[in-house]
Amino acid sequence: MKKIRLVFLTLFLGTTLPALSGTTASEAQPSATPEEQNSRDLFAIETTYTLDSDFRESKLGHGDSLYNDFSYDHRFLITGNWYFRAGVEYERFDFGGTDNGLPDHLQAIYGHLALEYIMHDHAGVGLQLNPGAYFQNHITGDAIDVPWRAFVTFPLKKDKIFGVIGVGGGIYQDPIVAPGGGLIWLFSDKMRLEGVFPKPALVYNPNDDWEFRLLGDLLFESFRTDDVVTPEKKLQLHNAVVQYSEERGGVQATYSGLKPFEIMAGAGYTFQRDFDFFRANRRATTDPAPYFKVAIEAKF
Repeated sequence: MKKIRLVFLTLFLGTTLPALSGTTASEAQPSATPEEQNSRDLFAIETTYTLDSDFRESKLGHGDSLYNDFSYDHRFLITGNWYFRAGVEYERFDFGGTDNGLPDHLQAIYGHLALEYIMHDHAGVGLQLNPGAYFQNHITGDAIDVPWRAFVTFPLKKDKIFGVIGVGGGIYQDPIVAPGGGLIWLFSDKMRLEGVFPKPALVYNPNDDWEFRLLGDLLFESFRTDDVVTPEKKLQLHNAVVQYSEERGGVQATYSGLKPFEIMAGAGYTFQRDFDFFRANRRATTDPAPYFKVAIEAKF
């Protein structure tokens, strides 16, 4: 946790002091070089399964969901602690249960293009674009989107409380631009609050190898669908945009004793899964159900 405090302080000092005093970023940082502090290659794979639950619209029956995600990025050093990060990500939702005419899967393949200020593998300032295809079955011109996000971290109370301000958006998102951010509060060397939307968490680190989180997770993304013909007469659409979301809360354990890998396992409740066809003012929502998650990340 002392390293975490150093991360946030140096992120702030490294980006603001040069502008105020005319010193270079390297003069305001520890002696370690960026190559020694920061990983260049980032890999992550995740699977999350939400068990079966009923749709609130009785004619739509019931369903479950399986989420799979794979990503790889490489950081290119620009100068000091500024990096350009480029990569690729593929994610897919598969839906089972009642054959009700809603999409049985949604998927996306897109790139990562990011400019970031990195200290000890943590980004304190960043701007990222995710250009790609967000679709059901067919990649078409109107399935292309460029979601984006930007954020900055800054101290509110020395060595204790830090603020995060963020904003993001996308062509097919509702609303097109949405805010994010929150507070990071370091209670002790082992406990902290990462109260940052959309993934707030209370974090406990008993030692260097283990981390435990009590967390919330709001996952939402928009896709271009094919034909949606359901038993609900008002929910029959063609080539519509759906903003799919899952609202979760649960616990997660991470083991990092097998460097460079981190192994994660989590469980909790998905409070609702929502198919929001916002342009047609139509939606379908499920009741709560338990979820289970496993993931592996690596930095090297």
